[in-house]
Amino acid sequence: MGDDSSSYHMPGGSLYYGSYRTSDPVPPGAKKREPSQAAAQNIENRLKGHIIGQEEAVKAVSRAVRRSSAGISDPNRPVASFLFTGPTGVGKTELANALAIEFFGSKESLILLDMSEYMERHSVSKLFGSPPGYVDSEKSGQLTEAIQNNPNSVVLFDEIEKAHSEVWNALLQILDYGTMKDGQGQKFDFRGAVIVLTSNVGQGAVIEGILKADDGGDGG
Repeated sequence: MGDDSSSYHMPGGSLYYGSYRTSDPVPPGAKKREPSQAAAQNIENRLKGHIIGQEEAVKAVSRAVRRSSAGISDPNRPVASFLFTGPTGVGKTELANALAIEFFGSKESLILLDMSEYMERHSVSKLFGSPPGYVDSEKSGQLTEAIQNNPNSVVLFDEIEKAHSEVWNALLQILDYGTMKDGQGQKFDFRGAVIVLTSNVGQGAVIEGILKADDGGDGG
């Protein structure tokens, strides 16, 4: 399993952490994904048109997308997966939105899920659907319905640290196998999607460090 992760102190005093996963070596029979390589060409410069001051983050995202479009990442996993962390306002959501526009062709290709709405166990069924015999079991989950209607999307789990543990269990299925089953046992395909997790964990420490740096030291 290949893994790249780096931390950057961004211009303007913001911290960004990016991570993506690809498989190495390339699995036999790997195929190019949709959208084609044309969508990945020059994507770094196009993303920079949306995001200012996040050059290293944009570079990491662009590299992962180009690998997948070239057919050299695992076809049985999502196109790419990322973790964006840092204080509010550094561009985590905007980068996901820009990727939806520039790689998948439309801002409607962003599936935004606010994890503060899925903190309790009973709320998780709204995301994935209820098992048979439960209330509203005939209804599709918000995520499963969205990915079924638009399998080539950026799926953004915003403030993932707030999610109930059952959300994490489903997320691990998606990241490891590129698929997941809903409450009815129906399988949904995420192999054409980009998965983005965002988190504000540690933002207090980040801001404190930035203020100390701006003061020229630790105050000692």
